[in-house]
Amino acid sequence: MTAGEALAHGAARLAHLPEPRREARLLLAHALGVTPAALFGGADLPLPPDAAAAFAAGLARRAAGTPLALITGSREFWSLDLLVSPVTLIPRADSETLIEAALATAPASTGRILDLGTGTGCLLLAALSEFPSAWGLGIDRVPAAAALARANAARTGLAGRAAFLCADWAAPLAGRFDLILSNPPYIETAAIPGLMPEVARHEPASALDGGADGLAAYRALLPALPGLLAPGGIAILELGAGQAPAVAGLAEAAGFLPSFRADLAGIERALILRPG
Repeated sequence: MTAGEALAHGAARLAHLPEPRREARLLLAHALGVTPAALFGGADLPLPPDAAAAFAAGLARRAAGTPLALITGSREFWSLDLLVSPVTLIPRADSETLIEAALATAPASTGRILDLGTGTGCLLLAALSEFPSAWGLGIDRVPAAAALARANAARTGLAGRAAFLCADWAAPLAGRFDLILSNPPYIETAAIPGLMPEVARHEPASALDGGADGLAAYRALLPALPGLLAPGGIAILELGAGQAPAVAGLAEAAGFLPSFRADLAGIERALILRPG
């Protein structure tokens, strides 16, 4: 079997997905250990038996609903190539809205960054890549998630400016930060079984479940944030679709002046908080 034949077979196998040929190409490149771009112009190259077996296994997993990132083991976020695993959420383009908001609103002198519920470390590491003089702390209550974020800091060359702690939100912290980021769980408990199967079955419920109304994490976080912000600092939290009014009310009750930044779909995705 040639690479071109394998790609055609893979695209047919994944025809039920929105971008079957693209996904087949990514799986084939992963099986071969090359970049996807390397496959262009190489359709006639024979597929080694070990690569053919790896490609077949990846196709079977993807056809059964396993997220592509969990098969390849990585996902790009803000141009950073990050390791992923089933212990954390897979980074999504929607969350890049928080980094856009940080670049638009955070102090130019930002020196200390905090990421609450860091997961893969994507938000913290993206922010550190944009604020080259800053140091950051990522916190996650899942030890394996904190370890993964630490590995991603090393992978991206940012380990010297990042530290990671296993804790429950901001409970152990006494310092102050110029920029606080968080993508808390915000899905209503009853809605989780109705999510896309590749999310509901393969991503950790603890990172999705926001309680009965989806707002439990915000109720826990918002009262703690004023004591963690340095003078002139801001906090930016990710929101689910339609949650802006409710979370803004909670933020105002905690003493903040809220504003929003929409994602590419027009959803108010980033809640920007300044002390009132």
